[in-house]
Amino acid sequence: MYQPTWEAVETISRERMEQLQVERLQSCLANVKEQVSFYRDQLAGTDTKGVQSLGDLSRLPFTNKQDLRDNYPFGLFAKPMSEVVRIHASSGTTGKPTVAGYTANDIEMWAGLAARALFLAGVTGDDIVQNSYGYG
Repeated sequence: MYQPTWEAVETISRERMEQLQVERLQSCLANVKEQVSFYRDQLAGTDTKGVQSLGDLSRLPFTNKQDLRDNYPFGLFAKPMSEVVRIHASSGTTGKPTVAGYTANDIEMWAGLAARALFLAGVTGDDIVQNSYGYG
């Protein structure tokens, strides 16, 4: 049976997609600015509502590998550990391991993203997929 889309978001206009991306970016920036002291400092003086287009990303500071190391292990988490259900960590071969924590909602969104990507690539329920990517 042919299923034209996995989720409705796949068929929205480019203009609406960019609007949705900007809305979600604004929400993410406001959240980390409120919840994570590192980002509060990094974004001090930045009006997160001033991000009005994807082009505005170039005005935002980058988070680099050293920032991850300096805030090891959990300093960049925006949620309390009681909400973290999965942790991924690199091996740390070039320094301290990099750690990422995920909530149940993160895992659900991640699964949905992977499902959409696989569906768009033509993968069906009859196929076998092996995930062999390392964290780092």
